[in-house]
Amino acid sequence: MVFTTAVNFVRSRGPDEFWRKRRIFKLAAHFVGRKRNCYSIAIRYVHRALRYATKGRILKKIDMRNLWQTRIVAGCMEHDIDYNVFRESLYRSDILLDRKTLANLAAWEPYTFKALTDIAKRRAIDDGLASINNQHEVDRIITKGSLVKT
Repeated sequence: MVFTTAVNFVRSRGPDEFWRKRRIFKLAAHFVGRKRNCYSIAIRYVHRALRYATKGRILKKIDMRNLWQTRIVAGCMEHDIDYNVFRESLYRSDILLDRKTLANLAAWEPYTFKALTDIAKRRAIDDGLASINNQHEVDRIITKGSLVKT
């Protein structure tokens, strides 16, 4: 493009403006009314929507963490072990499972979760973390700590 004067050069924004506006309009495609069609209004609402999307992702992580925590606590209550003792015992037994995995096991694999609680109870008894009510249930679990004490 050849510009004969500086005025024409300044007024020509070229294809960059088209693609910049197109990107905003694609993000505003599901909006209703002028928020969808008018660039000056669309850009305002797109920025607002992106802000809320960021907040939403953070809140989703918090909600999922709370859900996982609730499921694990419910599974621990079902098997008569405190949550903190359960987590500490698993950590000391080198069973490093995250909350999501433990919650899935508690909800969908109850026998596997029961095995984990038995291991945690045995470890808690060996290390003296907490008093476990039903010790006869975990006598069948063998750990390094239970082998040393003869």
